[in-house]
Amino acid sequence: GLKLLDEATADMTEGTLPGETAFKLYDTFGFPYDLTEDALRERGITVDRAGFDTAMAEQKRAARAAWKGSGAKASDDIWFDIAETSGGTEFLGYASDTGEGEVVALVKDGARVDSATAGDSVAIVVNQTPFYGESGGQVGDAGQISNEAGLHATVGDTSKQLGRIFVHNAMIDSGEIKVGDSVKLQIDVARRAQIRANHSATHLLHEALRERLGKHVAQKGSLVAPERLRFDFSQPVAMTAADIALVESDVNAQVRGNGTVTTLLMTPDAAIEMGAMALFGEKYGDEVRVVSMGTQDDGKTYSIELCGGTHVKALGDIGLFKVIGEGAVSSGIRRIEALTGEAARAYLTARDDRLREAAASLKSTPDEVPARVAALIEDRRRLERELAEAKKALAMGGGGGEAAGPEQVGGVAFIGQVLNDFEAKGLRGAVDEAKQRLGSGIAVMLAVNEGRASVAVGVTADLVATHNAVDLLKVAVAALGGQGGGGRPDMAQGG
Repeated sequence: GLKLLDEATADMTEGTLPGETAFKLYDTFGFPYDLTEDALRERGITVDRAGFDTAMAEQKRAARAAWKGSGAKASDDIWFDIAETSGGTEFLGYASDTGEGEVVALVKDGARVDSATAGDSVAIVVNQTPFYGESGGQVGDAGQISNEAGLHATVGDTSKQLGRIFVHNAMIDSGEIKVGDSVKLQIDVARRAQIRANHSATHLLHEALRERLGKHVAQKGSLVAPERLRFDFSQPVAMTAADIALVESDVNAQVRGNGTVTTLLMTPDAAIEMGAMALFGEKYGDEVRVVSMGTQDDGKTYSIELCGGTHVKALGDIGLFKVIGEGAVSSGIRRIEALTGEAARAYLTARDDRLREAAASLKSTPDEVPARVAALIEDRRRLERELAEAKKALAMGGGGGEAAGPEQVGGVAFIGQVLNDFEAKGLRGAVDEAKQRLGSGIAVMLAVNEGRASVAVGVTADLVATHNAVDLLKVAVAALGGQGGGGRPDMAQGG
């Protein structure tokens, strides 16, 4: 900010600094107007206060217009009012799970209120908080807000408005809360620990996918919750079981390595230069948090990303990583769902229990289950084939005997037969057998199964010039009151 101030006034020995320049110092670098005025007073330079105020008003107008243009409700103007009076919420949660703050606003039923009492559902805004507001895929914190006057409120979720107002969505359990009150804030530490583990695991997963599938992999969305994590990424085809196993192995190797997670603050350009991955479409300020973790085989850092979320201090705190699902979200976008820590352990224990139950039912050991199941599937397929053959034999010849001989119709040998409890997919085979018995002639088979009828017509090769199976099928289907079907001159089926 001072550098910009010096550059803007380098050629000035007196006069007035444009209000727009003073506002840029404030808006971009957080350089207060009063400080700018003090710094220039000794040099005989004044500041255009009216221009500064105009630039400030224009920014607020543009911000409100953009907010409404995004589809937000008109009632959301309330957050602009709060931002203008409070200046935003300072986040303490990177360093602490607890904090003290002053209540700067209360919102109940879409309107600002001065106080709330037991039984009220209210949005609480304080000047500083350890509660993380939902953003960047990470869910908001839950916890408690209290004070010595008897207030106790349960925070179910924390959200963000305008990127800088942290909103504690709470239920007042007892006491009263008023604007201006001093309060103590305590996040749900166990819940935050699970979120931290899942968020750090998401970073490791991102890098593992890039290492195993290719550098085309890019994050397209995520959900970091206490009970699980979800990661969407660019990938044209489904991952194989081997791919998933390798990615899991890579992530768990980093977890076992128990490397320290480090965070640095720097400019976006400096972060990108050091190799940090930025998310396409994300907007970053003049200072960003760079989160680094893990070690590659060559000693270089495994994962470096721009991230405003909360993370574990050491990768061993993740405990265990397990993929529980991989599938398509849309064309070219895949999704992985995974668990960490105790949730992953419980998932694997439950799967092991089910495997042992299956082994007991199959009278085998868990290791023998795959081969035992494969053998049972093959036995079932064989029995299904035998049953189909038996049904066909019974339907066509009565217990396996030959069907009734052909009749002569218009000088052409003809076999027509109704096959009860016979599946339509077996009709072509039945017609082929009849054609073989005929040598020369026409076969028509009608299958009736579960109240539905299907018909197939076959014409031997020597008669297709004068008798077309498709034409004959149309007549048969029409007689049945059906429609549709088709085939070739020698074989057609419909129903």
